[in-house]
Amino acid sequence: MIKPIELVIFDCDGVLVDSERIAVRVDAMSLASLGWPLSEAEIVERFVGRSHADMITDVEKHLGYKLPDGWEAEQRHLYHKAMEAELTAVEGVVEALKQIQLPACVASSSSHDGLRHTLGLTGLYSRFEGRIYSAAEVVNGKPAPDLFLHAARQMGFAPEVCAVVEDSRYGVQAARAAGMRAFGYCGGLTPAEWLHGPGTVVFDDMRELPALLGEV
Repeated sequence: MIKPIELVIFDCDGVLVDSERIAVRVDAMSLASLGWPLSEAEIVERFVGRSHADMITDVEKHLGYKLPDGWEAEQRHLYHKAMEAELTAVEGVVEALKQIQLPACVASSSSHDGLRHTLGLTGLYSRFEGRIYSAAEVVNGKPAPDLFLHAARQMGFAPEVCAVVEDSRYGVQAARAAGMRAFGYCGGLTPAEWLHGPGTVVFDDMRELPALLGEV
């Protein structure tokens, strides 16, 4: 028997804040300057949903050398500058959050500093303050289940009563690996076909989420 959902775990980037388009554009420029030109579609496929540390590891492996001192600080500066100029909440998510009455938290591959910044810029930080978890708190990032299991433990819920709202293939894979139900949002950069799979509902409008959670 399928148990009712008792906790909703939200990814942040691309689910709560419309940051992926901005970050991918910055990443494309930065990687090209290092000598690894990738299209935005290639960056989405390789990196969206994974932690910044995982991205750095892959970049250094491809280039064959350690990134120069100061590169990560400059990258963070570029992200922050672009976010402050352009960032908005994902369309429809504020309306959805107002309707969802279940306990909810955030579990993201971003750092706590990054989460404070983006959620703060969009006015969403106060909705989740004290219930925000970062991949920096676990050993393995997505697609491993560690982050979602950690968030569920901290919130006091068993995995089988948790629902995860994600927008990346690595995120929905992590939710499935954690034994949680996945809701894959395809209204951003990730194609719907990358999100489909067992135990996963795929949708393209955040305004649909409250009803979808109630139907499962």
